[in-house]
Amino acid sequence: MRDVTICTHAWPLKAPFRISRGVKTQAETISVTITEKGFTGRGECVPYARYGESIETVSASIEQLIPMIKNGLDRDALQSALYPGAARNAIDCALWDLTCKQEGKSIYDLLSMTPPKPLLTAVTLSLDTAGKMAQAARQLAHHPLIKVKCGAPEGLAADIDRLEAIRAVLPEHRLIIDANEAWSAKELRIHAAALHALAPELIEQPLASSLDAELEDIDLPFCADESLHDRHDLASLNAAYRWINIKLDKAGGLTEALAMVELAQQAQLKIMVGCMVASSLAMAPACILAQYADLVDLDGSLLLAEDVSPELTIDNSLIAPVPSGLWG
Repeated sequence: MRDVTICTHAWPLKAPFRISRGVKTQAETISVTITEKGFTGRGECVPYARYGESIETVSASIEQLIPMIKNGLDRDALQSALYPGAARNAIDCALWDLTCKQEGKSIYDLLSMTPPKPLLTAVTLSLDTAGKMAQAARQLAHHPLIKVKCGAPEGLAADIDRLEAIRAVLPEHRLIIDANEAWSAKELRIHAAALHALAPELIEQPLASSLDAELEDIDLPFCADESLHDRHDLASLNAAYRWINIKLDKAGGLTEALAMVELAQQAQLKIMVGCMVASSLAMAPACILAQYADLVDLDGSLLLAEDVSPELTIDNSLIAPVPSGLWG
């Protein structure tokens, strides 16, 4: 029989991290450890209030499943035992890690993948005033791909000021714009030309997910984030989205996320692999998925004041292949 351990952790951040929904000074995570016959697998997740999750509810969901995990629950059975979300992600990733350890194979071997390549990740600019964001952007000039958080209460016009201030500092950099559902359709139409002139790689979830139809007549490279959880959402995804953001905590683990990649490629959608703010243990399985991505946004562990050991090696935005001592 397996042993199962659940552990919560509050990781202090290097600096306050602000998006349209608020500011955080720490990242709260839940890790699951599964041990069987001397082999141990681990997974980490982040409960996300946007989806009605909390440390308490996610921990309860995992605890409810412990008897089944102890009695040999596998990844396939897990998919129907829990809904997509953070709880299933932590368990799924722990089971993948356990299988790697038991079989003495890397995750790349288990998935019959080509040798991993370093990943260029976006580095995130937290929401602030235009002047402070331009100053922060200047300090990130050695990173070629910058993700800009937008969506302050002042509205899209103020966000255009922020973005133009950043563009003045970084005229040639690749930019990702993330509004976290904070804009309105009316102001998006008014400022569409200004957004186009900023030449973003993509614009993540500009409107609330319930307003996706409002995007259809606006010619900008939109990316679905909050509008997309698992593979079942792909069939009904609005055609305005050319990109999708796959996150393990939304999808409910690496198993579902891999299925999403296959379907997205068939639908000729571009793929970004993203993350919540968490430790390298949460980033590691996402790095495996990111080998299939067109863009990578996995800088979550860089925002922490401390990390797990061993941790991911990230040098000037390049993430080295995941060390086996960390995961997989």
